[in-house]
Amino acid sequence: MSSESALSSLRLVHQCRGRARWRYGCHGRPPLDQPGLRYAIADLPGVQAVRFNPKASSLIVTFDAQVTEIQSLAEQILSLAPPPGRLTPPASPPDAVSRTRLATNLAALLGVNLLPVPLRLPLSLLMAMPVLRHGAGELFSRGLTSHVLEGMAVSISLGSGDYLAANTTSFMLELGEYLEESISRRSDDMLRELLKPASDEIWVERDGVEILVPAGEVQVGETVIVATGMVIQIDGTVLGGEAYVNEASMTGESRSVAKARGDAVMSGTVLEDGRLRIYAEHVGQRTAAARIADYVQQSLTAKSEVQLQASRLADRLVPRVLGLAGSAYLLSGDWRRAAAVLQADYSCALKLATPVAFKSAMYAAGKGGILIKGATALERLAEADTFIFDKTGTLTNGDLVVTDSITFDSAYTADDLIWLAASVEEHYFHPLAIAVVEASRNIEGRHFDHTEVEFIVAHGVASEIDGKRIVVGSRHFVEEDEGIDVSPWQETLHGLYHEGKTLLYIGYGGSLIGVLALRDTVREQSAATLARLRQSGVKRILMLTGDHHDRAQDLADRLGIDEVFAQLLPEEKASIIEQLTAEGARIAFVGDGINDAPALAGAHVGIAMQKGADIARISADIALLQDDIGRVAEARELACAAMGLIHDNYRIAIGANTAILGAAAVGLLSPIVASVLHNGTTIGILLNALRGRH
Repeated sequence: MSSESALSSLRLVHQCRGRARWRYGCHGRPPLDQPGLRYAIADLPGVQAVRFNPKASSLIVTFDAQVTEIQSLAEQILSLAPPPGRLTPPASPPDAVSRTRLATNLAALLGVNLLPVPLRLPLSLLMAMPVLRHGAGELFSRGLTSHVLEGMAVSISLGSGDYLAANTTSFMLELGEYLEESISRRSDDMLRELLKPASDEIWVERDGVEILVPAGEVQVGETVIVATGMVIQIDGTVLGGEAYVNEASMTGESRSVAKARGDAVMSGTVLEDGRLRIYAEHVGQRTAAARIADYVQQSLTAKSEVQLQASRLADRLVPRVLGLAGSAYLLSGDWRRAAAVLQADYSCALKLATPVAFKSAMYAAGKGGILIKGATALERLAEADTFIFDKTGTLTNGDLVVTDSITFDSAYTADDLIWLAASVEEHYFHPLAIAVVEASRNIEGRHFDHTEVEFIVAHGVASEIDGKRIVVGSRHFVEEDEGIDVSPWQETLHGLYHEGKTLLYIGYGGSLIGVLALRDTVREQSAATLARLRQSGVKRILMLTGDHHDRAQDLADRLGIDEVFAQLLPEEKASIIEQLTAEGARIAFVGDGINDAPALAGAHVGIAMQKGADIARISADIALLQDDIGRVAEARELACAAMGLIHDNYRIAIGANTAILGAAAVGLLSPIVASVLHNGTTIGILLNALRGRH
């Protein structure tokens, strides 16, 4: 029972603090995809730089010695699967092939003693050939492993003429491998499906006409059209238009960046405001976002620390099992005792049950709207003792609502202001505009007829009503660009600002006639989610925000948050997380995946809310695929349950296999019974690990 890895071996040839050079071995298939594997290695914890020298079969890795050590790093590199979508064939066979092979082994087991004696050995040898070949290969490449013991046990049974025992072992091993492959493959398939972009179509300009085409059909050199709210799916250069693009997914910078003709844009970023015509330079798998997605896919097969510990323990126990088999034979002279002991070892259960439990939990999380990018993320989530939340879009909905309509001109009522703003904003899809239009639907009023609306990117909108210019937008827009004096109402405006409200200024005929104040609302499930986190063992819950301290503290008091850090810039959030981590806290940071990218990257485990889903899939360890903060508590509970299940399976594997080995050594078990008990125990533990799927 094993899965293929990208590299067959690593031999350390030079090391110094923070740097190691290995000679690597391959599996002799098509050429190694070094760029894809380099991205995967670079994504491992603590790795700073990776370089391949294919001519010398050399791999050089620079790493942070405080985060990882050479032995652990080598084991994680060896656990990486071949990069997806390359020349290397898939490690797991199709289900139909696996089922056929399993059925053939079962038929051989049931029918071997019904065949003429001369045919029994050839049939049994044919069925055992995969086990023997695998064991011999590992003996020469890796030394003593569990597969070597399995090959020896089958060889002894074949050599002594006990074909039923040999075929029983072959069948049980095949059954266990089939279950492990099926579980892992289905879990991985679903997880990879969740990693696909939200849209697989792109707007392109062909022959002067904008058409929507499948993303895979876009060619280098074509003109791609991206509008407000869309994810940029190619790397390229702006040909025309102006827009603000949020590049947090790629650069970690939370502030939107203005883009105009000649500027470069990257895939995976979000166009927040405006419209761009882009010359496509890199498309499909050659884009920056696709390369980062390779990191994520590789993380599905990278081993966590728990898995590495289980593998190391299992490997250390192999020589002891072999020694016990030799001792049993020397003391009793009975080859059946030696064969029975060799049937039972710790490796299968310890090495297979742990990844199956992880992937089953990840599968269950995916079905529940939670994308967990690998076993390490799940393990770290269970270890976290401190949860830190961003405020806006996380503990709050992130959807603005109009709270105040304040008029500075007696000719207009508060409702008139809302309808005036809504009349010109209804064609605009900015969050502020959407909130104003929604507010107008809840009050009595009339639509104001206006001329064509002018959109001023990142400022506001302008039009004409009854021959007078109306502008709706930011203070900078109405005061500096339009020359409207707002100073007479400074005290009122200042008070609204300190209440944590966003202001929308309305100028008409050259005068400020009023402002609309908008505010975010607290999520209904926020308090319940924090309570569930405490019940799961979380010791501290904190909040980081760029908002005013008084407003942030008020929300913290309502939700029962332990400590608040307010009026922060994005880089200051990351600094606080770094400081708390240095003090020993294991932090899970929950943010929206856009303006919290530095903090998400610096935490023990980062959790991104759904409202930045395309960005979050790349920048965070865990991404919520539904806009429900309750999923944070569900992810934590699922992680704790998975780790509890892994530890239970660990104890069962050690206890059951120790008992089987002892009984086999003293002659209480035949090779057949030992094989059935050992492999049956392994299969039982695998099935127990499947509880993480529910």
